[in-house]
Amino acid sequence: MKKLHVITPVKNSVKTTLRTIESVCTSRMATELRYTVYDDFSDEETIEALLEAKERFNFELVHLSSLTQHPSPNYLLVLQLAQQKALADDAHLVIVESDVVIQPDTLQTMQERAHLLPNTAMLGAVTTDETENFNYPYLYAKNYAFGSIKSPKRISFCCTLLSNDLLSKFDFQLLNKGKTWFDVFISHKALELGMSNYVLTDTPVLHYPHSSRPWKNLKKTNPLLYYWQKLVLRRDKI
Repeated sequence: MKKLHVITPVKNSVKTTLRTIESVCTSRMATELRYTVYDDFSDEETIEALLEAKERFNFELVHLSSLTQHPSPNYLLVLQLAQQKALADDAHLVIVESDVVIQPDTLQTMQERAHLLPNTAMLGAVTTDETENFNYPYLYAKNYAFGSIKSPKRISFCCTLLSNDLLSKFDFQLLNKGKTWFDVFISHKALELGMSNYVLTDTPVLHYPHSSRPWKNLKKTNPLLYYWQKLVLRRDKI
């Protein structure tokens, strides 16, 4: 089986980020994984917490401020950097976002499924709330069977494996810089390439929706400010 490179892009949200990091770093793996946290111009409190977590768990910490002057969000740059590293190491790439807490066997399961399932492009671990009910963005999968289910729908980046084969066939340098929902485009592109995407309904992960993008919570508390950011600042471009 191929190695795993795991990444977590971070922009503040200290509480959930530290949960994410601990869950990744305490995973049970038969093979070594390489874990990189990308700090996207976080505040001082978050940076200090990341440095302390790095000392505790020994992961790679990349401050994007040392690589670019482009303001946050820099998700595209993270994807491009991670793709290059994974290809150079002949590895699959797993994205675990900073509002997700994985199970001890999540990464091992994803690694095994990528090896066993035919023509794999993307594997998305289904997301749940604390009561183990499917939540956003995998509400559409609540009626799926139990297991590895081939799906034509979007595979969210919440907790997703991008196979080395997919990374080899599609260059992330070609992604549209004017968009932000890269998981939607890559999901569709994988199908265009004749590959298969799967939702792992038997491999749930805990998801706190929008903790890594707190402005989205304004939809309920301050709709005017939410739509100003969405429509005027164009922060949600698919």
